[in-house]
Amino acid sequence: MQETSALPQRRKSEELLELVQEAGRVGLFEWNVQDGSVHLSPSFLSIYGLEAFDGRYESWLKCIHREDRLRITHLIENVIAEKLRKWEAEFRIVSPSDGELKWMEARNVVSYDEAGRALRVFGMTVDTTERKCAAAQVRAFTEILEDVVKERTRALEAENEARKRAEELLRQAQKMEAVGQLTGGVAHDFNNLLTIVMGGLEMIGRQIPTLQPSPAVLRIGRARDMALAGVQRAAVLTSRLLAFSRQQPLVPKILDANKLVAGICDLLQRTLGETVVLETVLAAGLWRTDADSNQLENAILNLALNARDAMPNGGNVTIETANCYLDKAYVAGVSEPVEEGQYVMIAIADTGSGMDGATVERAFDPFFTTKELGKGTGLGLSQVYGFVRQSAGHVKIYSEIGQGTTVKIYLRRSAEEDDRRNDEAPSPDIARAIGTEKILIVEDDDALRAYSVEILSELGYEVVEAKNGAVALEVLGRSEIDLLFTDVVLPGGMNGRQLADEAMRRRPGLKVLFTTGYTRNAIVHGQLDGGVQMIGKPFSFRELGAMVRELLDR
Repeated sequence: MQETSALPQRRKSEELLELVQEAGRVGLFEWNVQDGSVHLSPSFLSIYGLEAFDGRYESWLKCIHREDRLRITHLIENVIAEKLRKWEAEFRIVSPSDGELKWMEARNVVSYDEAGRALRVFGMTVDTTERKCAAAQVRAFTEILEDVVKERTRALEAENEARKRAEELLRQAQKMEAVGQLTGGVAHDFNNLLTIVMGGLEMIGRQIPTLQPSPAVLRIGRARDMALAGVQRAAVLTSRLLAFSRQQPLVPKILDANKLVAGICDLLQRTLGETVVLETVLAAGLWRTDADSNQLENAILNLALNARDAMPNGGNVTIETANCYLDKAYVAGVSEPVEEGQYVMIAIADTGSGMDGATVERAFDPFFTTKELGKGTGLGLSQVYGFVRQSAGHVKIYSEIGQGTTVKIYLRRSAEEDDRRNDEAPSPDIARAIGTEKILIVEDDDALRAYSVEILSELGYEVVEAKNGAVALEVLGRSEIDLLFTDVVLPGGMNGRQLADEAMRRRPGLKVLFTTGYTRNAIVHGQLDGGVQMIGKPFSFRELGAMVRELLDR
């Protein structure tokens, strides 16, 4: 009775074991090493897709994927050779029934006899295909996610770099604008002072010939000449400051840069000296540009002198012209606003010592110089920068230590192609500047007004004066005025341009001459407005006399 009751229990356990194997996709494996027979549980056969199995070890090995078979065979041989009790392996099989590729994980135990011979291998095999596929999907998703993160990180880094670059360009532009405003204001006040000083020195000079010759008079003459030379040097400095701050009146005209460069080469060669070889590479079919020829010549001269100073032992200076197009990518990377489009490029290159990046960054700053004390004002490049920017152009420095420097000036291509040279007529001789017309001088600075009155009175003109626009209009109402000579910046709510407009409305045909210490005002917008005549401060006796006479004679 006991044996009978044990059979159902055993069958029940076997059924339970089969269900567990099926649920866990686990198969049981028994291999008799000595005779090579293999016993596989029904679940094992199902997992492998074996509809028929001959019970041979070699038949089981054939189910293993060919790329894994040799590895598993060597593993089993090593386990038995080293008499290891347990071993695990992961491999792929190809199901004989449908050719499906599956992943298996085997865990086995080996039994040995007293002589150490392997008798049987017992084990279980788990189908890990789903887990592998899930892991592969997770890995693929992770890789995709990592790629997305990397791409986004690169994009964020690029955005960050672009933002940093934009902030740097903005800071540079703000710095240049702030320095320009400061230097413009300083130059304006300084020019007023220089005009007074120059006027006093010229007055002394005109009185010296009337004095009896003596050693004292000679000393006075020499002192006057030295002081006047100092004033003229100071005037050049303020002119360069105004050029940097883009407050210098320009008189642009359509010109051929090739002709301009060729025309100043003789002067440049003499200026550069015998140790410097000057070469030109002038482009055929060069476009015309619209620029102030005098300022462009000064810019090229400044750059050529800088090139010479960078080559104390001599070298080559090359001036090259070319037609260029500045595209969106380029103009987006510069600090100042530059329009995309066609430009005439003028490059001045040297074979000198070159500059490092930090020096290039500051090269356009006013008063910044790498030259020895007393050998440079630091305003040459500043003047070039201001002139080019005021001309709606662009200037760029390329330099490396030991490789030389190239400065490229880009000026907008002119919409017109005719070469209107419009060479200015020579200034009339001072003897011809004398006149008898009536001139109204409007200037709020008492000393400057007195200086102007002194000059024009000495030249024979009848002069009346006013401190502001309101007084000037009163004078116009009661006097016949031939020419209005007015400062641009006036107190009382009416500037020089507004005064001139009202005066010409009341007196059509009235001649007007403006003067100013700088040009960020009502009569200049980068260049002189049409029909405007202006003399900049400081002006000399001869310059004012000639300008007034030329304007009255028109």
